[in-house]
Amino acid sequence: MVNSKAKQVWLLLGAVVLLGAAPLLFVNAEFEGADAQAEDLITDIAPDYTPWATPVFEPQSAEVESLFFALQASLGAGVIGFVVGQYTERHRQKRLQIRREK
Repeated sequence: MVNSKAKQVWLLLGAVVLLGAAPLLFVNAEFEGADAQAEDLITDIAPDYTPWATPVFEPQSAEVESLFFALQASLGAGVIGFVVGQYTERHRQKRLQIRREK
């Protein structure tokens, strides 16, 4: 029989997968970034608006832009994982030290 902790982990993992897959399976809409939506809204509100800032770097194609976004996301996930791992290990080491002192 599967213990309750393992069952809970599998249920939570299934819920996360379901939450991630539901928007992809049940929504038939165009994927559009917030930048494009904001640009459309600004054009509707003020058609004569001209941007006062320009991008520092503009990728040549949508694929390159997607690649940079994925690299940025993976780098951020790596940093977050590293920080969480550091705090977890530091906490574990403190617990071990307290047990040794007793």
